[in-house]
Amino acid sequence: MSAAHKLTPAPSPPLPTQGDDPSPELLAHLAAESQRLESATPDEIVAWAHETFAPGLAMGTAFGPEGCLILSLLPRLAPTTYVFNLDTGYQFQQTLDLRDRIAEKYGVEVELLQPELTVPEYEAKHGGPLYQSNPDQCCHDRKIKVLERAAVGRTAWMSGIRRDQSPVRAKQPLVAWDRKFGLVKVSPLANATKQSVWTRLLNEGVPYNPLHDEGYPSVGCWPCTQKADGEGDERAGRWAGKQKTECGLHTVADGGGI
Repeated sequence: MSAAHKLTPAPSPPLPTQGDDPSPELLAHLAAESQRLESATPDEIVAWAHETFAPGLAMGTAFGPEGCLILSLLPRLAPTTYVFNLDTGYQFQQTLDLRDRIAEKYGVEVELLQPELTVPEYEAKHGGPLYQSNPDQCCHDRKIKVLERAAVGRTAWMSGIRRDQSPVRAKQPLVAWDRKFGLVKVSPLANATKQSVWTRLLNEGVPYNPLHDEGYPSVGCWPCTQKADGEGDERAGRWAGKQKTECGLHTVADGGGI
């Protein structure tokens, strides 16, 4: 793989202080940059994000294939990026083991950010597992609120979502203001395809979650993840039997997200 071409960031209007709304000028600038990056490679977008937003650049990962690919690029293209995982307490052991494999191969240490309450404390508070009766609240408490804390003091965060993963993600820009967390959101693989991601993972020997080989197209918390055929909507195995297909990190229905 050839080295990424360096994209010079365009001069940007000031980013808002924490809690303030972005200016119309900033929103227009981000939209223009997103459009400019549509023809760039993922490597170039990661390098651009680092040059533009470091040292305030962070990355959130659930160790999906896309996240693992981006993690493999960080030492070379964005070495100062702070990387975190929202550790709900319900993750598969295979996911936690993958974190160690990534660290061993690339030297990238992913911090596990945990909710204020442990799983036993949380379930005791709610009279049992809340993921059974109110999964939206469970996701909010154990993911959204944790990322809100992680966003403090940051300027931008990267995610590994792709537009072709689901209808909810189909309009994801490469770069946009994330109103939910008050940061710029960069999605270097938004216009990539499942095939292109997996081709690179396999060709470059990037570690990935072995559960994908066992029929799990998407891996989240173990109580809310099942096997699925993976055809069409890759989120089909999440929250099976419910209308829910997103934890809320990447949705806009509540006025946040992209």
